[in-house]
Amino acid sequence: MPVRWYSVVIDCQDVVAQADWWSQVLGWPKAYEAEDEVVLIPPHAFTDAYRETPPQERGQGLVFVPVPEGKTVKNRLHLDLAPGPDDDQAAEVQRLLDMGATRADVGQGEDVSWVVLADPEGNEFCVLSARDI
Repeated sequence: MPVRWYSVVIDCQDVVAQADWWSQVLGWPKAYEAEDEVVLIPPHAFTDAYRETPPQERGQGLVFVPVPEGKTVKNRLHLDLAPGPDDDQAAEVQRLLDMGATRADVGQGEDVSWVVLADPEGNEFCVLSARDI
C-alpha cells in the first residue's frame, strides 16, 4: 500500500508570523499551534464530511517549524497557487504583494503564464492563471 502525503513542512525563522501570513493567503485556519510548530489545514477539514473521507483521499496541510538559519538559495520545492476560474490572476498577485510578498526571479523568463513571488521569509511560490480544477 502506498504511503499518504500528509503535509508540506516549511522551515522558517518566525513560525507564528509565517503561519499567520499563509493563513491569510489561503484562508486556512490553524489546526494546531505551539511555540515550535503551527499547522494550517483547509477549512473543509473541520467538517464531518471530511472526517468521513478515507485518510488517503484527504488533502494536505502546511506545517511551519523553526530553523535557526535564514533562506539562502532557491527552493527545490515550491507551492503553486491558482485563482478560481472567475478570479483575476493580476488582482491576486497584487493582493499578495500588498500583504508583503515580493516578486522573485528564478529564471522563469518573460513569456510564462505564471508569476513567481516570495513570501516574507523569501520562500518562492507561483501564482498560476485562473483554474477550475
